[in-house]
Amino acid sequence: MIDVQNLSKDYVQKIKEPGLGGALKGLIKPQHKLIHAVRDLSFHIEEGEIVGFIGPNGAGKSTTIKMMSGILTPTEGRVLIDGRDISKYRKEVVRNIGVVFGQRTQLNWDLRLSESFELLKHIYQVEQADYDRTLDELDGILGIKEIIDKPVRQMSLGQRVKGDLVASMIHSPKVLFLDEPTIGLDVSAKYALRKFIKEINRVRKTTVILTTHDLGDIQQLCERIIIINHGVMVEDGNLSQIVDRIAPYKTLVVEYYDEDAPRHPGCEMTEHEGNVAKYRFLKKEITAAEIIADLSEKKAIKDVSIEEAGIDDIIKIAYGE
Repeated sequence: MIDVQNLSKDYVQKIKEPGLGGALKGLIKPQHKLIHAVRDLSFHIEEGEIVGFIGPNGAGKSTTIKMMSGILTPTEGRVLIDGRDISKYRKEVVRNIGVVFGQRTQLNWDLRLSESFELLKHIYQVEQADYDRTLDELDGILGIKEIIDKPVRQMSLGQRVKGDLVASMIHSPKVLFLDEPTIGLDVSAKYALRKFIKEINRVRKTTVILTTHDLGDIQQLCERIIIINHGVMVEDGNLSQIVDRIAPYKTLVVEYYDEDAPRHPGCEMTEHEGNVAKYRFLKKEITAAEIIADLSEKKAIKDVSIEEAGIDDIIKIAYGE
């Protein structure tokens, strides 16, 4: 469905020195610096995938999304959506994509929500029967008809995001780009958004590309993640496989009856506070059962639990690399 080939985007930034002297120097002999926002990105996304596209601030995520959705023109490379180059066939391709930017809205501030939807219906030339069916389907997921007669300027952030999600699906796109859609949302609004993504993917087989800093979104929605940093791809693959490769360890939490905690040669004691000790071990080299059996011979154990490496740990390690 999406084929990104050697995608790059460069910006020219003017360098200005401080003060009046710097301003005059900038007029007479301006200096510029080349910024590589995105560098040689290539990946493929199949129809019906939900892919987490993540990275730290300034990594190039939004720039990539804007090139993939036709808002920006790449410096080099190309993006094919359903086999068509979006730079050459922009009008045809954008009819099959929807975009939601968490910090910007496509709803008209001065209109009621229903009027914004009607406007988009005419822009995309959607038949009335298709429009009604889509609206009914999305109402079942988001309950949008409860606020459909409300002016956009009177909506809460969560209500506006719901409106933007429905607006992005009015024309039934095959691909949906969601750029930081959960910024500022409360728990109930995040739940509604995640439910929306799961349902449109299950019912319509919509391909979803999600950029987010909310690791809960990644864990609940995405089997595959693409990690970029400084405009360069760091990781691309199955989430669980990346977790196993980058952080191939577990942590055994052992609670003893007193504060004396023995060590074990097959693992590392990473923390010891009071009568609780934490042991980190490689999953391929030893099992938790073996460690517990050995420790219990040295000391009476009150309770045990196991902690997996969290997605936040994985992302931190990947960013650092």
